[in-house]
Amino acid sequence: MDLDQLDLNPRIIAAIKKAKLKSIKEVLHFSGPDLQRLTGLSSPDVQCLLSTASSHLRGRSVFTALDLHRLEESFPAQHQRLSLGCPVLDGLLRGGLPLDGITELAGRSSAGKTQLALQLCLAVQFPRQHGGLEAGAVYVCTEDAFPSKRLQQLIAHQQSLRTDVPGEVVRKIKFGDHIFIEHAADVDTLLACVSKKVPMLLSRGMARLLVIDSVAAPFRCESDAAASAPRARRLQALGAALRQLSATYQSPVLCVNQGPGGAAVSGPWDRLVQPAVHEADG
Repeated sequence: MDLDQLDLNPRIIAAIKKAKLKSIKEVLHFSGPDLQRLTGLSSPDVQCLLSTASSHLRGRSVFTALDLHRLEESFPAQHQRLSLGCPVLDGLLRGGLPLDGITELAGRSSAGKTQLALQLCLAVQFPRQHGGLEAGAVYVCTEDAFPSKRLQQLIAHQQSLRTDVPGEVVRKIKFGDHIFIEHAADVDTLLACVSKKVPMLLSRGMARLLVIDSVAAPFRCESDAAASAPRARRLQALGAALRQLSATYQSPVLCVNQGPGGAAVSGPWDRLVQPAVHEADG
């Protein structure tokens, strides 16, 4: 986006151009101190620049009561969340996973994170009256091979696990046919998957749930200090892409993450101190 679109003092715009920064997004790739060094601007000028640039990209961020009412008309309240198929967990999460937002599932190794993620891949396929979205799921593995055996075990026990759903309804669902598996061992592959393959499935209604297991793993190989700034930008790009996908297709995004004792990268998905489910809808 053109820098001249920013409502800033011409002196600040001139300093940015002199530093050979060509777009608003490029400006936001740098921290405040870095921008001071590059442009020679004062700290207040840089803060004004960053605030104006981020507001310009974000656009209108205030929702009116009418906006919210129209959203509820398009997606009735009972369909605003994806049920986990467990009354206890649904109660804790106010009905399940939000359709518009990113949910983080974090905990130590063997805490049951993948098991819950797999159950959600089945839950999303149930009819809406039973808490599902009548669509499949995309499961992106970044560390281990997809746990096919565990999935088959869950599928075999759905009738006993989902006693709230009539048996004939459970038997009609071909669970295994509607889980789309991708493997992404590095950041570039993960970003490509999220920007190209996943939107295709969501736009066609073939899937309404995206699971990334785990979200931090591809970034662990970029642990040296020199890579910290590029890694932060790529992590930010991934978060923005996931948020956009969820908002555009009203599809829950579940990011599985290793808790203390397993994660080696510090970032927005590595701050939990105990197994937990967190929502991020803004």
